[in-house]
Parts: sequence; structure tokens; C-alpha cells
Amino acid sequence: MMIPVAKPIIGAEEIESVRTVMESGMLAQGKQVKLFEEQFAEFIGVKHAVAVVNGTVALDLALKALGINAGDEVIVPAFTFIATANSVLFQGAKPVFVDVDQRTFTLDIEDVEKKISNKTRAIIPVHLFGQAADMKALSEVVDGKKISIIEDCAQAHGEKFDGRRVGSFDIGSFSFYPTKNMTTGEGGMITTNDETVAKRAKLLRDHGQSEKYLHTEVGYNYRLTDIGAAIGIAQLKKLNGWNDVRRKNAEYLNNGIKAGGIIKPYKANYSEHVYHQYVIRITSECRLSRDQFKQELEKLGIGTGVHYPISVHHQPVYKNLGYGNEKHIVSEIVAKEVLSLPVHPSLSEKELSFIATGVSDIAGGK
Repeated sequence: MMIPVAKPIIGAEEIESVRTVMESGMLAQGKQVKLFEEQFAEFIGVKHAVAVVNGTVALDLALKALGINAGDEVIVPAFTFIATANSVLFQGAKPVFVDVDQRTFTLDIEDVEKKISNKTRAIIPVHLFGQAADMKALSEVVDGKKISIIEDCAQAHGEKFDGRRVGSFDIGSFSFYPTKNMTTGEGGMITTNDETVAKRAKLLRDHGQSEKYLHTEVGYNYRLTDIGAAIGIAQLKKLNGWNDVRRKNAEYLNNGIKAGGIIKPYKANYSEHVYHQYVIRITSECRLSRDQFKQELEKLGIGTGVHYPISVHHQPVYKNLGYGNEKHIVSEIVAKEVLSLPVHPSLSEKELSFIATGVSDIAGGK
């Protein structure tokens, strides 16, 4: 039996919530979506939350709500899931890539400062693998400038920066894909204190309707279902507890993995870290390459993931757009070294011990 690198947890409460919605006959966006939005906004600590069909749409609508379009530039990390950058292309705007910090994998603030131009309209920090970007430093960089911050919180549900929830600093975007720290099956959320942004996002997600069958502009069908929202309401109640388990599991692995050539996850002082992924780096000092290490672990029955094997500016689609000659050294190095190990709340202590021992033994040549 393979120990999976990720495992959605769906319990009796989620199943009963879906059953109740199904029996009600109201399956599309309705009362459950509204309730989920209210509860999620309260959890994050903002005035508004707008539920949408997935996390990519959350980024897309956040940018649209700000009016970002052709001629504008948006700063994004070179090391992230491709949706972060693609959402900028959806607007006809230009993604401007910056490198990441080698310890946290989040935006390199010095590189951000270098890349800001008179065309910069927004910056998208990604709280990658469950650890917050340095929001204090980033806020200082944009202070006094007409530059919005859109937090990509797809992997950081419940994470805090200096005690404040991510997604509350300007505009937040979340994904509820099945492998995330909480899920709605598929789904996303925009969070903000800006009423104008929230109203425009709500308008655009529902065909541009200001009221039933009165369409004031071209919009989209980006609505979340009541089925998904019901699952989300049940999951949100459990999120803090699950994140606590993830932290305990990460601590177990930190203590149990004893191997040269491997860099274990770094936790910044400002971060609580919710360990969406437990990501080690297989460096050149290790006797095996990252891909060889991955194969050996999977022979043992330990599931792994590579998040992400190619930095975004080196993806073929971006090379075709003229990005191939850029150099983002840290992003390119970590893309060759990162390896995600299981850290999800379903793991037993026996499985955690097996993972730690397996990593240590493979690195040591056993």
C-alpha cells in the first residue's frame, strides 16, 4: 500500500451536509454559499468573501475587479504553480517574474523592488507550501504607491503572518481543490475589506447581473454550488485542528529525518506554517538526484510529489512568449531539488516513522 502524498478527509458531517442540500433541491449558488462566505470572511478577519468555482478563477476575478488590463504589469514569483502567472495573461497584462527566497520559497523582496515600474499595478505574493510571504516587507515596498497586493493563499488556509491571517492584507485568493488543507471538491474564494472589489467580483461571477436578468456588463459563470459550499462549511470547522496535526507531523519528520545532503523545511519566525506540503530539498551533496530519490521512496511505498519541476518562466508556453532568457537562479535551482513528502493529518505515527526512516536510509545508502 502506497502512503499517499496527499489525502482529502471527507467525513460523516460533509456527507450529511451534501445530503441535506441534495434533498432541498437548491443545488446551485444559494443560501449555503452565502453562509460559507460569511463564515470564511469571519475566519480570515475581513468584511467580504466571494465564493467562486475554483482558485484560478479567484485570481482571475481579483485582477478583473481591480481593472487590470493590457499595458499593465503584475509581479509574480517565478517558482509557483502556473495559474498564478496565467491569471495575469487572462487580463492581457504582462506577468513580471521575480525570484524567490531560497529558504521560504516566497517572493524575494529585493528582487520585487528592482522589478517595480510605472506600469506595475499589482503584486501577487504566493504563500507557498503553507508558509506566508514576508507581508510586512512587501507592504513597506508598496507603501505610497498605487500598487495592489493579491495574496495567492491557495496553499495557506489558516496560515498567519505575525498573528494575522493571510488573505486579510489587501485582496486574498484561495483554492479549495481536494488536496488543499480544506476542500469543497473544487472551489475558490476572494477575501477583502474593499467593498468595491467585492461588489465587482460578485457582479462578474454571475454573468454581469446587477439584478435578475439585468446585465450591466459582460460577465461569467464563475459561481460555486451549494453542494460545494456545504462541504466547505463542514471543513472550515475542522481546519484549525487539521493544521495543528500538520505542524505536529512536520515536527516529527524534522526530528526523524537524519541525512546529509537534504535540506528540511524552513519556518520563518513570523510564520505559523500550515504545511500544505512538507518539502525537502535533495541537494547536490546527496548521493542521489532528486528524481532517483523519488523513485527509491516510491519503491518503499512512500508517495511523493514534485512541486514544481519547472519554474514558470521556463515553461514552453512562457518561452514562446519571450520569457526564456530570464535568469531567476534560486527558482531554477529549487525546481531541480524540491521533493514533497506526506504530511497530511491522516498519517499514523507508524507511517511517519516509516517515512523518516526511509528518507534517512536512502540518503545514507542503505
